[in-house]
Amino acid sequence: MRKYLKVTFWVITGAIGIMMLFSAYSYLGNPEMEQAFKHLGFPSYFRVELAIAKIIGAILLLAPVKGRIKEWVYAGFAFTFISAALAHISVGDPIAVWVAPLVFLVLLTISYALFVKGEHHMQKSNNQ
Repeated sequence: MRKYLKVTFWVITGAIGIMMLFSAYSYLGNPEMEQAFKHLGFPSYFRVELAIAKIIGAILLLAPVKGRIKEWVYAGFAFTFISAALAHISVGDPIAVWVAPLVFLVLLTISYALFVKGEHHMQKSNNQ
């Protein structure tokens, strides 16, 4: 993979990982988040489950793991971003609130495309 693509991959992927860790920390440590989850119609325990899933996902996204595990992380984060946008839309939140997860979905898609390109490049190199 070309150097600028590798740098782009790590900048975008790092930003997603950091954002997911920050939101997980916020879910667990910010009392206002409990109200936000109630506003969206979710039970309180879901906030804790989602925080734990985000921590695990962020670690696996940034760790040097290969194959299906990484694919599942990307899929899980895609579901999370889509579900967040839909949840905010369904309760009538302003566009600025629900467009943020969609922006991260676009970044996640770019990260995934670069990940696949890098994996393909690595396989090609190993076969030669």
